[in-house]
Amino acid sequence: MRALFIMNPKATTTTDRTGEVILDALRSELDVTVIETAYRDHARELARDAAEDGYELVLSLGGDGTVNEVVNGLLATPESKNRPSYAVIPGGSANVFIRALGVSGDPVEATGQILAAIRAGREREVNLGRITSDQDDRYFTFCAGFGWDADVVQHVEHERENGRKATPALYAEVAVKLFFGGDIRDPSLTVSTGGRSLEEVYFALVTNTTPWTYAGALPLQPTPSSRFELGLDAFALTRSSYWLTGWVLSQMFLPKGLPTRGDGYVTWHDQGSLQITSAHPRAFQIDGEYLGEREQVNFHSVPKALRIFC
Repeated sequence: MRALFIMNPKATTTTDRTGEVILDALRSELDVTVIETAYRDHARELARDAAEDGYELVLSLGGDGTVNEVVNGLLATPESKNRPSYAVIPGGSANVFIRALGVSGDPVEATGQILAAIRAGREREVNLGRITSDQDDRYFTFCAGFGWDADVVQHVEHERENGRKATPALYAEVAVKLFFGGDIRDPSLTVSTGGRSLEEVYFALVTNTTPWTYAGALPLQPTPSSRFELGLDAFALTRSSYWLTGWVLSQMFLPKGLPTRGDGYVTWHDQGSLQITSAHPRAFQIDGEYLGEREQVNFHSVPKALRIFC
């Protein structure tokens, strides 16, 4: 099988030695071409051209940002070409997408699992989320956020530009700082779905699976019923006080996740589409990547959009 292996040389948790071990394992069973990404959206371009170049499989080594780029590239495959299958080797700090699929967060162990799936011909079809707006037409794999969590992503990206690594500790530090000093107390959002609208929302998430993210080894689950095989789920914070918001967040750490109903929040399950608007520009992210400020974003579930070995 001809495979294109897209490697992010800045992958947070992967050493040169680990990369060599992974590559040796892949080359023992696949006809592999390796290309390192050199700039933002390079992985998207490489994945988009993979079918034209005759590849049957695209693999990536990197974090959730690399995954998002590759997925968007694969979904741009011309209809006249057979879209390659996909496999993810985790190399980021959170690796939410691959861990939600049940693959190990350890890159070497994950490589072994993926090769076993390829040998067995074990592919899985997963749904994706899609966002559209006056600035966007893009897919996401596990989550999109309006407000506080997007602010966290933006600040972490700024810290990375200043030389800090995107570790779980850094995310926690920034999240706590913005929890007490950010715009989580700004009720400017409106969530609309099924012909109904919920106004005065402080913070909103749309998810394609669970968890929303990880705090180290612990999953945070605001929408624990969200699945790759279903439509989109969503969470909206409708009351904001430090005590209440802290309590809601703490419930997300429970093994069963946040209850479907509770004080100060609303959730939706298995939605084909929904819309979030803001009275003024607010921070927005997908799959842990800050996209900038938005005032309106439309969300759509795309069934069986991606074939993945896992």
